[in-house]
Order: sequence, then structure tokens, then C-alpha cells
Amino acid sequence: MTAARGRGRPRDPQTDTAILRAALELFIERGVEGASIEQIAKRAGVGKLTVYRRWSSKEELIAQAVEQTIPRDLVPSPEDVEAMAPQEIIERMLPAAAETAASPEFRALTARMMGSAVSHPALMAAYWKHHILPRRELAAAMLRHAQKDGAVPADADPDVLIDMMVGAVTWRVLQPTPPDAAEMLRYIKAVYQQIGLYRPSPES
Repeated sequence: MTAARGRGRPRDPQTDTAILRAALELFIERGVEGASIEQIAKRAGVGKLTVYRRWSSKEELIAQAVEQTIPRDLVPSPEDVEAMAPQEIIERMLPAAAETAASPEFRALTARMMGSAVSHPALMAAYWKHHILPRRELAAAMLRHAQKDGAVPADADPDVLIDMMVGAVTWRVLQPTPPDAAEMLRYIKAVYQQIGLYRPSPES
């Protein structure tokens, strides 16, 4: 979530990209402590004031930098959630979800975010507010549709089901020997099937 921009010259998208990339790299390499605004600005090749004009805090900046790593096809639009069956949405996003979850960068980011939840609650608060909550709302809408269709039990709590899905993948990613993309695809299919959001076709 960027800070509001005042009057003046239009922002350079390349500068934004450089700052976000620098923030992500430093966060992965050194954690929140090693990703100060000064260090981010130096790596991006800009002044600190340039960074502060765009983001109100390093937590907001890191949260957006992490968000930039998530492929767009992993997040359905509200229109898709309203118009498409949950099974269709899941099938469309499965390949990208497996590739992303199996990547070393995602594993490193997950470990960093989990480790920062207690030591730097402002980072998790920013990421939760701007990025996690909107996705949870979309997932909850999908689950409600699946409940109406009878695929998910009507008395199931969507919040609990979301925690189960996210927690299962997070725990699997953080194992000492995490699965590759093929095994992650199989595992995610199994998780969604247990919830009731995925029904394998005879070919799969």
C-alpha cells in the first residue's frame, strides 16, 4: 500500500520497481532488521526521500514487495468468484499455485514472514490488512458458493477451512525437504479435495 502522492512530476514506474526489488532482496537476505529504508534506497540507487515519498514505512514497503511475487493468476477476481464455479477457479490456478509454492523464493519468504510475525508485528499487520484479508474474503465467497452447491458441508466454518488450507501448504513448504512442483500439485489437489473444493477428473 503506497503512500498518497502529492503534486509534481509523475512517478517513474521503473523507480518503483527498483525499490520493490531491493526491499524484497534485502528482506529475504537479512530479514526486517537488515532492510532499513536507507539500505533499500542504496540498493535501488535512489535517495531515501524518494522511498519515503512512496511508502510511509518500511513495513508497508516490504509488504507490497512480498505481494509483487505472487502471480496474478493465483488470485481470482471478484467477478470470477461470482460467475465461475469453485472447481473451475481451482483447476485454473492449480499449476501456478504448485509452481509458486515449490519455489525456493516462496519458501524463503514464508519463513521470513512467519519469523517476523512476533518480532515485527507491524509488518504482518500491514501484509494482513492490505493483502491477506482481501484474499480471505474471496476464498470465503468461493466456499459459500460451494456450500450452496453441496460440495462443502453447510455447517462448515469458512474461516476454519481457509486456515486449514493455508496452514497445510505453509507447513508442507517449511519442511526440511519440501516437495517439488509435481508433488506440491498432488498435495494441493488432495487438500482442496478434502475441503470439498476439488473433484479429480478420471484422467487425473
